[in-house]
Amino acid sequence: MERIPDLYKYRHISFDLWLTLIRSNPEFKDKRNLLFKDYFSIDKPIEEVALAIRKFDILTNSINEKAGKNFDTFEIYYLILDALGIDIELYSNKHLAEFYALTDALLMEYKPVLLQDSIPTLLKSLHGQGTTLNILSNTAFIKGSSLRKVLAHHGLDNYFSFQLYSDETGFSKPSPNMYQCAYDEILKIGAISKEEVLHIGDNKVSDYDGALNFGFKAHLITNTPVNEHHLQPA
Repeated sequence: MERIPDLYKYRHISFDLWLTLIRSNPEFKDKRNLLFKDYFSIDKPIEEVALAIRKFDILTNSINEKAGKNFDTFEIYYLILDALGIDIELYSNKHLAEFYALTDALLMEYKPVLLQDSIPTLLKSLHGQGTTLNILSNTAFIKGSSLRKVLAHHGLDNYFSFQLYSDETGFSKPSPNMYQCAYDEILKIGAISKEEVLHIGDNKVSDYDGALNFGFKAHLITNTPVNEHHLQPA
């Protein structure tokens, strides 16, 4: 990603989370897929289970972007189970909540990692010079409650005035409703105009086009190797 020009001129900066500040631990998804197979007693190869999970991850995210709503994590579980030939009547919300708790524990064992080692320094610098910050993130398998713990683990949570996740708002980027939720919170901080807000993210549709259409400024992080990612001002 090219360096972001004039980063410090904005009064408020909104950050996407996945592939903007953090990325998955490379061991997590394989272990999560195996946990899914074992917990729900799925008598199919792990490769087939992983393929179904990946399919509905992509599909529900795409639907969320188009509809502006948010698939609940448990709804996604049921879609995957049905696609794998499992009778969903066998599993209640209580079962799914228990499975999610196991997934959450696994996530905290194999925590997402920072996209760049320099991110804490950048956020500290921005926060220290008076720029207010927030997280605005779509979710799928991992809820906002878990992601808050991840940010706290990395010592980043105190830099953000607020964190908003689609499983909590009921909306998904690029919906203007999701951006309005963020702006409502920003206005509680102070009289900050939309033009004084920069949203940074890696998804052109959700983060770049969505932010610009709402009236924020936007910066798109491109898919460059992690070691070439420069989330810092020019």
